[in-house]
Amino acid sequence: MERKQTYPTTCLDGWCALVTGASSGIGEACAWRLAKENVKLVLVARRIDRLKQLQEEIQTTYPNAKLHLVNMDVRDTERVKTFLEDLPEEFRQIDILINNAGLALGVASVDTNDLEQAKTMIDTNVTALIAFTRTITPGMVDRRKGHIVNLGSVAGHEAYAQGSVYCASKFAVDAFTTACRHDLMDSPIRVTVISPGAVNTEFSTVRYGGDKQRADAFYEGFDPLLAEDIADNVMYALTRPPHVQICDILVYATRQSGAKNIACHV
Repeated sequence: MERKQTYPTTCLDGWCALVTGASSGIGEACAWRLAKENVKLVLVARRIDRLKQLQEEIQTTYPNAKLHLVNMDVRDTERVKTFLEDLPEEFRQIDILINNAGLALGVASVDTNDLEQAKTMIDTNVTALIAFTRTITPGMVDRRKGHIVNLGSVAGHEAYAQGSVYCASKFAVDAFTTACRHDLMDSPIRVTVISPGAVNTEFSTVRYGGDKQRADAFYEGFDPLLAEDIADNVMYALTRPPHVQICDILVYATRQSGAKNIACHV
């Protein structure tokens, strides 16, 4: 006789999630997975055309899906402070915050770093994440309900050459996530960081200044993670029963063993 499933996972039906960097990659994959679970979506990105296309595709697949699009540069912290007021009423109570927006720019040593690129990485990967958390968390605390998921990186566990600022930004995300968990310990709010290794998204194309050929070459010779793999990690953390808090998921492709240890690259 088949044993009945008795483990009480968390049902997300009717919850509301905000996803930054939702126009592609991991953010887009999370939007699809959440829509499947009937989660209302507030999708934030700069590329409104990509957001509109995603909205159309999701609502074609899930006709009852509820989405609201926010065309915003996450580095605009003044707007982040107030944008909740501009949302339709049914989208203002954010139950899930997925701080996904992030990027790496360039491959340079500390003596040749471009300071404008460094500022963009810190503003996007760290300051924006802090700003969204500061804006959304008070409502979660008041309602005693919520889950914050921050997208970190293996680079937040293991620094490497020619990635000093990006690694520093992801170490900051990891530390901030841990501090959030301490601050919110007396509430039911859970805080998770997902730390992926090599994921085949637009990440490397952006890092290499739009050089897609160079980006594609990075993934040759092994099977990298996909955005859907990371969305699966996010959903696992979100759906654990209320007494379980997944603090950190560090995930590599099978042929990767560290930030720079990839089988075809050694």
